[in-house]
Amino acid sequence: MKKAYLQIIAAAALWGCIGVFLKLLTAAGLTSMQGVALRTLAGCIFYGLFLFLTDRKALRIRLSDCGWFFGTGVFSLLFFNWCYFNAITLSSMSVAAVLLYTSPVFVTLMSAVFFREAVTPVKLAALIITFAGCALVTGLFPLGGPHISLPTILFGLGSGFGYSLYSIFGKFMLKKYPPATVTFYTMLFCTLFALPLAGLQNNLAALGDWRAWAGTLGVGLLCCALPYHLYTTGLKDAEPGRAAILATLEPFVAAALGIVLFYEALTPYKLLGMAAILGAVVLLNTKTEKRTASAPPREV
Repeated sequence: MKKAYLQIIAAAALWGCIGVFLKLLTAAGLTSMQGVALRTLAGCIFYGLFLFLTDRKALRIRLSDCGWFFGTGVFSLLFFNWCYFNAITLSSMSVAAVLLYTSPVFVTLMSAVFFREAVTPVKLAALIITFAGCALVTGLFPLGGPHISLPTILFGLGSGFGYSLYSIFGKFMLKKYPPATVTFYTMLFCTLFALPLAGLQNNLAALGDWRAWAGTLGVGLLCCALPYHLYTTGLKDAEPGRAAILATLEPFVAAALGIVLFYEALTPYKLLGMAAILGAVVLLNTKTEKRTASAPPREV
């Protein structure tokens, strides 16, 4: 398996740990959007200091490229979180999670247009298996559920679309900048726009709780700075569509942690869904698949 895809899988595994630290933030009395703001703020500070000490050249960008980083930071990272939390509020985690993981479909379609990336039968099969696995893991299928409203569907699909934009914008920017630069400025732009929306100044009491600090440290360093660096580094040498499908290993990890750490119910359907997601990852990396070289992406 190529190093790039191992980096993407590692990033997805770290993203799957978000729930562990978000539980600490919630227990401290912070809202979901405040958790998002603290996550990107901490990640930006940690990663910025790391680059300042090790690679200051990575902090240099051209002002004319700020629009692209606005795309990765606001249109993707912030927009996807905003839509995702609205979908959860209007429905449930199960429905929101399944709609969020429509993102590989968006990435595959946009990659075919912008990067002329081949849509192979294996990739299509992996997309179907992945989505079915997510539905099983989250419990949406076969248990069914209440009627899903149109706003819920729109917010859910919006979260999947926003999530997918990082792979597209990021692939373009990796032609101009190293992965470290793309990762840092994505978090910086997200933070600059998330902080005013979060209203942390209205919840200062919660920031005095040790759980807020522990949760921020974990979600910022282990679930933001490090995985985004790994994902962006891997994306440089990976097909965006394949990378997006591999990243759906996240719900597999999240479900496993929920079972082990929080004693969530382990049902046959959840096991089947976890196996399906893992199987899709393996399917994408079998030697039997004929790799079709993608044409170079169009110039920006």
